[in-house]
Amino acid sequence: MERDKKKLSRIGDQEYEPTTSSVKRPKPTASSHQGYDPGSYQMGQASEYTPSPRSSKYTLDSENSSTNALEYVPTAVSKTSIKKALPPPPSRVKWLADASSRVLSPTRVATDQLSVKAHTSTGILSKTTSTTVQKRVAHTPTMKRPVIPADFGAKVPTNVRQRYLNIFIDECLKFCSSEQQAFQMALEEEKVVYDRSSSKNIYLNVAVNTLKKLRKSPAVSVNRKSQSHEGVLGGRLAATTSYTINRSGKQQDVDPKGAILYKKQKKYAMTEEQLQEHGYPRPHPEMSGHAVVHNQPEKKNNDPFSKICCRCGAEYKINANGSCVRKEECSHHWGRLRRNRVPGGWETLYSCCSGAVGSPGCEVCKQHVQDGRKESLDGFVKTFSKPLPVDGNGGVYALDCEMCYTKQGLELTRVTVINSDLKVIYDTFVKPGSRLVDYNTRFSGVTQDDLENTTITLRDVQAVLLSMFSAESILIGHSLESDLFALKLIHSMVVDTAIVFPHRLGLPYKRALRNLMADYLKRIIQDNVGGHDSSEDARACMELMIWKIKEDAKVKR
Repeated sequence: MERDKKKLSRIGDQEYEPTTSSVKRPKPTASSHQGYDPGSYQMGQASEYTPSPRSSKYTLDSENSSTNALEYVPTAVSKTSIKKALPPPPSRVKWLADASSRVLSPTRVATDQLSVKAHTSTGILSKTTSTTVQKRVAHTPTMKRPVIPADFGAKVPTNVRQRYLNIFIDECLKFCSSEQQAFQMALEEEKVVYDRSSSKNIYLNVAVNTLKKLRKSPAVSVNRKSQSHEGVLGGRLAATTSYTINRSGKQQDVDPKGAILYKKQKKYAMTEEQLQEHGYPRPHPEMSGHAVVHNQPEKKNNDPFSKICCRCGAEYKINANGSCVRKEECSHHWGRLRRNRVPGGWETLYSCCSGAVGSPGCEVCKQHVQDGRKESLDGFVKTFSKPLPVDGNGGVYALDCEMCYTKQGLELTRVTVINSDLKVIYDTFVKPGSRLVDYNTRFSGVTQDDLENTTITLRDVQAVLLSMFSAESILIGHSLESDLFALKLIHSMVVDTAIVFPHRLGLPYKRALRNLMADYLKRIIQDNVGGHDSSEDARACMELMIWKIKEDAKVKR
C-alpha cells in the first residue's frame, strides 16, 4: 500500500512526456462501430467520444501535452505496442484534488455523455420491438348509492333494508335511463315495502315479491333478446343438431286434467268422520234446511243477549236487534300469537306488533263484533247427485269466500270459484242480509265501494252453486268449513289443504295458506295491503293439490 502511494505521488508531481512514435492513431472506420466497448483515453484537445470495439488501453497524446487531458481514441493498437509505449498502470489510482489537469472538464464531460447516449440508445432501440401505447381514457364518475339511515329499535334492521335497497337498485339500473332515476325508483320501492311491513318477516316477504315485480317489468323484457326453446338447448348449432329433451327412461311430467285429475284428487277427499271431527256443517237428521255441527265446544254463557268479542275477547251486551247496547271501542291485536326462542327459554309475541301477551291492542275499532256463523244453523242447502259423464269426471273446483262483520256476525260478501285449469268461472260480490259494522278490509279486501251497488244476495249465490256443483264434485279449499258456513252449503266431497298439509303439532293448530305456498311452491301470496283476494287464495289451493299429485307420482316411480 505504501509503495502504491509513493508511485502515485511521483506520477502526479512530474510531467509525462511520451515519444511520438510510441502511439499510432489510425483513422476509425465505419466498420469498427459495431457496438459499445470501452476505448482508450488520450491526452489532447479532442472532445469527441467515439467508441471502438477493439481498443481497450489507455494512450497519452504527445502532440499537445499542455492540456494533459484524457481522451478516448478509437485505435487498433496491438497489445505489444501499448506495453512498450506506456509504463504499467498502478493497481489503485487515487486522483488528488489539486490535480485538476487530469480531471475532465464539465463541457467535455457533457459532450461525451451526449455522444455516448446517442450511440447507446441507437444500439438499444435497434434490438427492441416497438409497442403501441393505448390511449388513456378519463374515468367516468359514478354516483354514490343512497344509504338507509341507521334507526335503532326500528321494526326492520337497517342492514336488511340496505341489502334489499341495493338489490332494487341493481334491477332498476337494467331498464332506467339514468342512475339518478334508478336510485329514486329503488328508494320509492323500498319505502313502500317498509311502510307496508310491521315486522322483519313481513318485510322479507313483501321485498321478495317487489323484487319479482321489478324483474318482470315490461322495460326489462323489452331489452332482453327473445330466444327460442330450441336455441337455449342447442346453442349456436340448434338448427343443425338433433337432440332429445327427455332422458332415456325418465317420464315427462304432465299436468293431470279431466277424469285423471278427478280420480287422483278423490283419494284426498275427507271421510265422514273427518268432516265431523273438523267441525264441517252436516245435514240435520230431523230438520230439513238445518245443519248440525259435531265436536263443538259447549257455551259457557247461555244468555242470548251477552256476547264475546271475537277480536279482543271482551264481553258486551246486545239488544233484540243484535245491536250493541253501549258503544265501546274494540282494542285488539290483529296478528297471531307466535312463540320465539330467546336466551333462557321461549317468549310468546303477537305477529302484528311484536307485543307481549296482555299488552294493549295495536288496533282500535269502533265497536265489538262476533262470529255468529255456527250459531245460526238455518237456511242451509245441500248439493244433490247428478248423472256423471261417460269418463266419470264429476268436476274439480277450488272455492274461497270473503266475509265482513255485521250486527249478526260474519256474513258473506264475496265468493270465487276456480276450475281445474286455474280459470275463474264464478266471482261476485254479495250483499249481506244485516247492517254492516266492519268491512274487515285488512283480511277480506272488500271495501264500501265494492258493495255500494251490489244487489246479489246469498240466495242467488246458492242457486248458482247448486247448478254448478253436484254431490260428486270435489271442492278444494283451505279450512273450507268456514266458507261453507258463510255460504250455508252442505257438501261431502271436500279436499282441505289444511288437512292434506297438517301442522307438525297437530290439531287444533293449522298451517296458514301463505306459508304452504312459500314452503312448497316458493311463492309469496297475501302480501297486498288492500287485503286478501279470494281468487288468489282459491287458485293457490288448486295449485297446491296439483303439486301434491305430481310429488306422489314421483315417489311411486
